[in-house]
This record gives sequence, structure tokens and C-alpha cells, in this order.
Amino acid sequence: MKLPKQDAKLFFQLMWALQFYVDQKLKIVQFSSLDDYIEAPPDKKKKVREALYENIDLVDSFVSENPQDFPTEHLDIISKWKHFIRGDFFIERQLKKYAVFIQDDRVYGVLGLHESFEALTYGAKLPMYLDTALLPFKGKIVFDGILWVRNIYFGGGIRRGLKETYMRAKQNNRIIESLEKPPADKKGKSTLKPAKDWRPELAELARKANALRGSVDDPPVYTPAFSLIRASIEFAQAAAKDADDLDGLYKAMKKVRRAYNKSNTVLSREE
Repeated sequence: MKLPKQDAKLFFQLMWALQFYVDQKLKIVQFSSLDDYIEAPPDKKKKVREALYENIDLVDSFVSENPQDFPTEHLDIISKWKHFIRGDFFIERQLKKYAVFIQDDRVYGVLGLHESFEALTYGAKLPMYLDTALLPFKGKIVFDGILWVRNIYFGGGIRRGLKETYMRAKQNNRIIESLEKPPADKKGKSTLKPAKDWRPELAELARKANALRGSVDDPPVYTPAFSLIRASIEFAQAAAKDADDLDGLYKAMKKVRRAYNKSNTVLSREE
């Protein structure tokens, strides 16, 4: 969950050149050369970095003047940094593909630069609350190289809430993996592999389940248990028929709950 080595090197080459340009234009620290800026301590770079986000129109000036004679494809990368996202984020989890950043109800898949986020945070327990800036880079999302971690303890309620935000975004294909194109909407599932048509198998299961009937000689739990099977199959059939028909799914789910409650009542009466 980090950039390839050459891409990470390119990112800093472009970012440091842009920040040095900002320093020269706004006379913040007034480094004598780009090499001096690259070697400068983080606290001095921080002032320039903040000035960049506060004067983001300087990106256009840099691209227009091109003081470092960058090729067009590199200038294109820099020009897209105007679409940065700055603020506080939660890192909810770290996947093989990327780290999951959450800001409000938006979920981002973010890559590290030279190091993975696990290495940057020394394997600290998640979630983690931090301040950074997200930037587009070659169709992916990266952070700008600086993280300020806030030392805050999170209770179970916040952890569960963040997990639910992630799971909801994942289920609805709303994890934002690029800042260079609009995120998929709630129904943006057309790019996913078509689901298998389970309707024939479910019809066969329903046929067999309809033959299940408890009698007066059977244990009392048989009747509600068989009803639960039939209701569950009906719910699966509704999902297979139209997974976007929430009204129909909720209606089928009510039957499952009623069958479950009856089963639970019978079990609670056993002595």
C-alpha cells in the first residue's frame, strides 16, 4: 500500500520544486536554492507547505512558468494538486491495496509514499486520528508527505461507527480511490462483475422447503424452524430477483424475523 519507488521519488521531486517556488514567490523563508530547500528541516518546510494550500492558485503560475523545465506529463500531475483535500482524517484500517481514510462520511483509499502507513505509524493500534492533505497522483490518492498524529483514545462507539462507515461505503462501491474523477454514486455497481443468477437453485430449495411440515408428534421446535427455513429462502429469492428493491427485501426480512422470534419463543419455553 505504497507507491513504487520511482513514483515516490518523482512525487517528492515535483512537490519540493513546487514548494520552493511558493517560497520564492511569497518570500516565506527565502531559501537560496532548491537543494537548500530539499535539505531543510521539516519545521521550515511546514511554513511553505501551509502557504501552498492557502495560495493554491500558485499551482497555475508554476505550471505556466515551468521554472524547472518539467515535461508536460509532470506539469499535468502538479496541476491536479489544486484538487487537494486538507483536514483531519481517521485511518480506520490498513488493507493490502491501501489504507482506509475516513473524513465525515467519505471514505478514501490512500497509498503511502516511500513507506507504508503501517511503517509510518509504527504499527499503532487503529483507528488513528491525524491531520494531513490528500493529493491525486497518477490516478491514485497519496498524502503530501506530512502527517500530524493526534494522540486520542477511541471508545467502542467511535470504532463501531467508523467500521460501519467503511462497510457501508464498501458495500455501495463508494470508496474513493482517485481524486481525478468523480466517485461512483450509490448505484455505481455496473463496473462490478455480474452476479451469478441463483434463482434456479433457490427455486429448487423453495420446492423442497415447502414440503417441510411439523406434526403434532414432532418436537415443538420443528414448525417454527421449518418456517424460518422457508422465510429465509424467500428472502434470498427476493435478493436474487432484484437486489435494489429495498422495499421488497425489507418485507421479506420481516417474515424472517417473525419466524425467528417464534423459534426463539418455543426454545425459551423448554424446561
